[in-house]
Amino acid sequence: MTTLVFGHKSPDTDSTGSPILWAWYLNEVKGGDAEAVLLGEPNTEAAFLLSKWDLPKPRIISDVEDGQACVVVDTNNPAELPANINGADVQAIIDHHKLVGGLETKGPIDITVRPLACTATIMVDLMGDDAAKMPDWAKGAALTCILSDTLEFRSPTTTDHDRAVAESLASDLGISIPDYAAEMFAAKSDVSAFSDAELLRMDSKEYEVGGKKFRVSVLETTAPATVLDRKTSLMDSMTTVAAEDGVDQVLLFVVDILNEEATLLVPNDLVKALAEKSFGASVAGDAVVLPGVMSRKKQIIPNLAL
Repeated sequence: MTTLVFGHKSPDTDSTGSPILWAWYLNEVKGGDAEAVLLGEPNTEAAFLLSKWDLPKPRIISDVEDGQACVVVDTNNPAELPANINGADVQAIIDHHKLVGGLETKGPIDITVRPLACTATIMVDLMGDDAAKMPDWAKGAALTCILSDTLEFRSPTTTDHDRAVAESLASDLGISIPDYAAEMFAAKSDVSAFSDAELLRMDSKEYEVGGKKFRVSVLETTAPATVLDRKTSLMDSMTTVAAEDGVDQVLLFVVDILNEEATLLVPNDLVKALAEKSFGASVAGDAVVLPGVMSRKKQIIPNLAL
């Protein structure tokens, strides 16, 4: 049986590139039969990764069958995985997020969860000496994932090891990290073709805070004005998206990569109260700037409170 390798729903760069990277390793180094798949359309930066390194877009699946062999990467949260994930045969988890709980497996499995900024960094480590066998496209995919998850080393999740691995990959490829990251972030920032609802779901995860369910959405961009110019319509769309997705509220954080700050849209008193309690912010209008806030994983989710 082919082993499916996939990351989380609303696939970002790491959840697109890392499954491809690990499927290559399982097939070409370990002699297995693996296929990288996605749980949704890749975002703009992930699509850039595929185009830049001439990689076919993995097929998109909506669920997994009972007994399907799979490897889960870049998440361990059942809410971000296929509905039947506990019916599948999960054989390994490779992740860099906190343990959420709720996954059940058919037997003992390999689990690697490390406090690094990117799943691809962990994969390069797990490959050991075999990482040298990676073709250029695989090195490029890994580099793209690391620069994405670290926001070119600006994110507080960045470790010295993430930086060292990225710099080694860039050196092997003869790539200038600043130039390449600028190209990546330009692709990430071009969201003109997406509807408000698509933007609100593009890079989002569901969390419960104080008995309320939230879809926590992050848009990382070097051109925040292009998103904030749509503030009114985005806030109007939040009601529809929340109802369709079965959550109480959508939170949208527009992360300004270059100025290293986030703007949270504040459509109502619920979000106003959350912003003030979570970030000690003083909210006077329909948006609030949060200086230094760059990471959903390290700065947003752990602080959310009502």
